[in-house]
Amino acid sequence: MRGIRPRRPAAVSQALTAEPMLIAGMGASFGVSVEEARALLDIALDQLGLDSAAVTAIATVDSKAREQGLVELAARLGVPLVLHSAAELARVAVPHPSPVVDAVLGTPSVAEAAALLGLPGWQAGNPAAAVELLVGKTASPRATVAIARHWLADLHHHGDAELSGGLLDFAVNVSSEPMPDWLSEPIAAACRQLDRYPDPRAATAAVAAWHRRPVAEVLLTAGASEAFTLLAQGFSPGRAVIVHPQFTEPEVALRAAGWRIDRVLLDPADWFALDPDRIPDEAGLVVIGNPTNPTGTLHPMRALLALRRPGRLVVVDEAFLDSIPGEPESLAEQEDLSGIVVVRSLTKTWALAGLRVGYLLGDAGAVATAAAVQPHWAVSSPALAAAQACLSEVALPEAHRRAAAVTAHRRALTGELARRGFELHPDGAGPFVLTRHPAWPGLHAELRSLGIAVRRADTFPGLGPGWIRIAVRDEAATEPLLAALDVLSRVRRAGP
Repeated sequence: MRGIRPRRPAAVSQALTAEPMLIAGMGASFGVSVEEARALLDIALDQLGLDSAAVTAIATVDSKAREQGLVELAARLGVPLVLHSAAELARVAVPHPSPVVDAVLGTPSVAEAAALLGLPGWQAGNPAAAVELLVGKTASPRATVAIARHWLADLHHHGDAELSGGLLDFAVNVSSEPMPDWLSEPIAAACRQLDRYPDPRAATAAVAAWHRRPVAEVLLTAGASEAFTLLAQGFSPGRAVIVHPQFTEPEVALRAAGWRIDRVLLDPADWFALDPDRIPDEAGLVVIGNPTNPTGTLHPMRALLALRRPGRLVVVDEAFLDSIPGEPESLAEQEDLSGIVVVRSLTKTWALAGLRVGYLLGDAGAVATAAAVQPHWAVSSPALAAAQACLSEVALPEAHRRAAAVTAHRRALTGELARRGFELHPDGAGPFVLTRHPAWPGLHAELRSLGIAVRRADTFPGLGPGWIRIAVRDEAATEPLLAALDVLSRVRRAGP
C-alpha cells in the first residue's frame, strides 16, 4: 500500500496507572467575585457528592490569567490555576457549545474545553490517559464551570484478571458451551502429532473458502491479538487513530511499535455511534471494533467503508461478529478489501481462548506485510486443526445455533437489567452487555463481595467508573447474578 511502509518490530512498552485527577474548568465574566466562583463550583461538586478537597486544578483560558475571582479561588483551594490558549481550547470537542462564547473567544465552551484538556501535556505524556466529563457546563450570572476526571487506564487489564477466589465468571466473553466431538477430535489428533512442525496450508485454504477469498488474502494468527501486533510492527509507524471505547490491545501494540496514537472517543449519549467525519484525514491507520468490545455497538458497513482514504489502512476487529446471527455488517466477504484488514477470532464462540487461534483478511499486499514479521510456526498444529474444523460445513449448524442462543440469552439478560433500572444500549449486540446503574457507581466491587466477577469498564478509554461489562450466559447460569443484584438492592433500600 502507498502511504504506510513496511518496517521492523520495536520493543514492548509498559502500561501506566495512577490516581485520577479532578479538573474544574471555569469561564468567567470580568469582575466575577471569588464568592460567586466558589459557590458555583460547590454546586457542581455537590452533583458528584464531593467537596472542594477533591479538585486537582482550576483550568481556564489564558485571557483570564489575571481574573481576580479565579486567581483567588485557586489560591484558597491550594491548587494551580492552569491556563490554555483559546486556540488550544477550540480544538477540544465539547457537548454544549455556545456560539456567543465562540464568537468572542474563539472556543465554543471555556469551561468544558478547559476541564477536558486538563493539565498541559499530561495526556500527551501519558499514553494510557483517559478523560470523562462528569459535570457539563453549569452557569451562574458571571461564571461557568464543568468538571472532568482524568486518569491513566490500565490498557493491559482484561476480563481474565477479574477471576480469583472462585468467583462466578461474568467477566470473560468466552462461550461456556461444551466442545463438540467434531472439534475436540481433530484437536486431540493434532496433539498426538506434536513431533511435526505446524503446516498452515490446509487451515488457510479453509479460511479462504469459508469467506470466498483468495488464499493470498488470508493469514492465520495466534489469536486476534497477534494480528494487531503484526500490523503494528509490519508497517512503518505514523499517525494512528483508535476509535474508543474498544478492545485495548491494538493501542498497546501500536504504541509499542512507535506509532503516534490519537483517540476518537465516541459518545455514550448516542451509544457510541460512529461518525466517519470525526476521523482526521491525516490518519494513516484507523482501528475500530465491530461489534465493538465492550460497547456492543454494531457499526453500519457503509460507515466503515467511508473510513477508507488513499494511503490509509482501516483495521476492523470482527472478533465477536460470529456471535450475531447472519454476521450483519461484516466486511469479511466484501469484494474489494483494498485499504482494509479484517481481524477475526475463533476463541470466543468456540471456547478456544487457551489455544490462541484467529486470522486476518485483507488485500494481498497488507497480508504479505503482516506475514513478513510473523515468526515461523506461530500457530500451533492443534490451533490449525481447530481452525480447519470450525470453518467447515460440519460446523455450520452449530455455529448458527450458538449465535441464535447468544442473541436469546442477551435479550433475556438485558430485559432483567432494564427492569432493575440499568442503562442499556437499545441496539447492542454480541456476547456481552455494557451497562451502568445511576444509583450504583461501585457495583463492580459490590458484586465481587457477593462472589460475582464482572468486567470493570473504566480501563477502556472513554468509559469512567461505574461502567461494567457483563458476559452473556444462559438463563440458569445468570440467576446468581440477578439474585446478587436483588440482594444489593434490598440492602440499599434498607439504608445504614
